[in-house]
Amino acid sequence: MINTKIYKAVYELAEKLMKAAEKDDRETFDSLYAELNAICIEHEDTDKDHPEQWETLADFTEELDDALVMYEKALRKAEVANAKDHLSSIGFSMATLQVELGQEEAAIQHLQNAKISANKIEDKDLKAEIDELLEKLTAK
Repeated sequence: MINTKIYKAVYELAEKLMKAAEKDDRETFDSLYAELNAICIEHEDTDKDHPEQWETLADFTEELDDALVMYEKALRKAEVANAKDHLSSIGFSMATLQVELGQEEAAIQHLQNAKISANKIEDKDLKAEIDELLEKLTAK
């Protein structure tokens, strides 16, 4: 379970990051990103560590390879916590980036794992997106 105070901070930073990105406000974006990164690093490997903060950081990481590294970290933390919703969404996000990077085999693997985790979650849209991308990649 994510600490409520940390969740609120991460959620608020994510909203502000989206607004800064929409406005192309690089200075604000970089500053907010640094704040989010600091939260992740501060709580890493403590009882306040949670896949959600790392997944959010990865979502706003512009360099695809760096984002994959962060998603990988989030995925490991989600596996330890057996957090099916995070395992599903992180796996889907990683697969999406891997498709962009031409790493289709790895993308298929992450999608297959995400699909298994998604059996236990409520988010029907995410389940559909996972199935759709998996189907597209395996139909070739």
